[in-house]
Amino acid sequence: MKKHGKILLALLLVLGVMVLGGCSKNENSSDNPQSGGVDGADTATGEPVMGGSIIVGITQDLDSLDPHKAQAAGTDEVLYNIFEGVVKPDKDGNLVPAVASKVDISEDGMTYTFTLRENVKFHNGQLVTAEDVVYSLKRCAGLLENPDPEIKVSSALSGISDITASTDASGNPTVTLTLSEANTELLGYLTCAIIPKDYDKQADAPVGTGPFKFVSYTPLQSFVIEKNADYYGTAPYLDRVTFKISADTDAAFLELLAGGIDIFPYLTSEQASQLTEDFNIEVGTMNLVQALFLNNAQKPFDDIRVRRAMCHAINRQEILDIVADGKGTIIGSNMFAGFAKYFNDEVTNTYPYDVEKAKALLKEAGYPDGFSMTITVPSNYQFHVDTAQVIVEQLKAVGIRAEIKLIEWASWLSDVYRGREYQSTIIGLDANLAPSDVIKRYRSNASSNFVNYVNEEFDRIYSLAVAETKDDAKTAYYKQLQELLAKDAASVYIQDPACYVAVSKKLSGYTFYPVYVQDMSKVYFVK
Repeated sequence: MKKHGKILLALLLVLGVMVLGGCSKNENSSDNPQSGGVDGADTATGEPVMGGSIIVGITQDLDSLDPHKAQAAGTDEVLYNIFEGVVKPDKDGNLVPAVASKVDISEDGMTYTFTLRENVKFHNGQLVTAEDVVYSLKRCAGLLENPDPEIKVSSALSGISDITASTDASGNPTVTLTLSEANTELLGYLTCAIIPKDYDKQADAPVGTGPFKFVSYTPLQSFVIEKNADYYGTAPYLDRVTFKISADTDAAFLELLAGGIDIFPYLTSEQASQLTEDFNIEVGTMNLVQALFLNNAQKPFDDIRVRRAMCHAINRQEILDIVADGKGTIIGSNMFAGFAKYFNDEVTNTYPYDVEKAKALLKEAGYPDGFSMTITVPSNYQFHVDTAQVIVEQLKAVGIRAEIKLIEWASWLSDVYRGREYQSTIIGLDANLAPSDVIKRYRSNASSNFVNYVNEEFDRIYSLAVAETKDDAKTAYYKQLQELLAKDAASVYIQDPACYVAVSKKLSGYTFYPVYVQDMSKVYFVK
């Protein structure tokens, strides 16, 4: 079968990703977070210092220490420091070698062959073998003989029919994935963690191959990691990092003001303005789809006229101005602008702010005096809470009486995401480095379709997009999918939010990525 050359570092066929995260020394910097990507290496002067410990504030407890069972983006961003896949993302959106040193992808998108890197060690000192990689990928893909029902199986990986270990002509260990149907985007999902085959304590004492290794975890309090001295790549500068878990942004902010936190990545613009004396404020984008997600199966949002009225009734630019000092990128469908090749900007203004149009649609749908509704928001994300408060006021203009219901993150996952027991919710959705991952949850039968969106045409085009091997056609399909979501007003899409990160002036190296991670391997103290 004809192969593409060793294309791991390029991968341009699939990704086309651009980092939108810029950095600035304070919130009034002229740097535009939508203008291009730089890391935080220039935010403090002086030579890097090896060693030291820092505290990073997070506002979400970890839902699992087993990387294959974790569902929350807030968990993945922390575990990124411990685990690696056969490939991993860099700050420019490329998938670069990790446990594998190279990959060959067949021209028809049906076979992926990975050559493994030599002498990669797990944190327990064992060498990584091809059998470990096969086990890990089969576990992620649900292909083990007795699959664990708690494993988060990506629908993309379910298209793998077999995973085998062998050696190439030079005697190097290889792992080959055979697919049941073509998928040129699969590499974007293969950042899933490689773990030891015969290790059964991942949920309590996780072991990976990353630059840091696990030390301890205290629920609702802290997650501690330390430098991996045997890391095959560039070793981290820091000796130890403590992720301190706070109940919400306000609690973490008080810790920040008191000097108890060195880095905090979830600031509001107002909070950022109070910190410039002791902190550099890095500004990037979150590479998230923030929306007022509507449960299409519950009244009144089972009526497309009501959903369209909601879209016209919400002033997205005003939300950005009030909540994020005007920063962020307005979107019109479930795709963030960081996927530049696939982002369909033509749908951004499908529903311009228009109070009278919204009232007319509500009257046509049988709600001339509006209605009452509930917006469920996880309390640990102040940005989403602030967004909800603005929306509540905006909806009053069209007679809609919205009430905010704050719940804990664990309850949001169980009640809203899995149980689908809600009317509307505000959250930000992240994704792997594959366009299908951003938009796959809208398939009618997707377990992650928590908005209960159903459209047979969407399902048909999605299947065509994933199977398509020609780049131009694939891009066109994904733009069509965004058009369908906009036309159906599946939800009220708001923005890819600005990300304000407080970094102690003693530190440098904080780096933005096009995925939701907190990479501590590049952070260092300066002389």
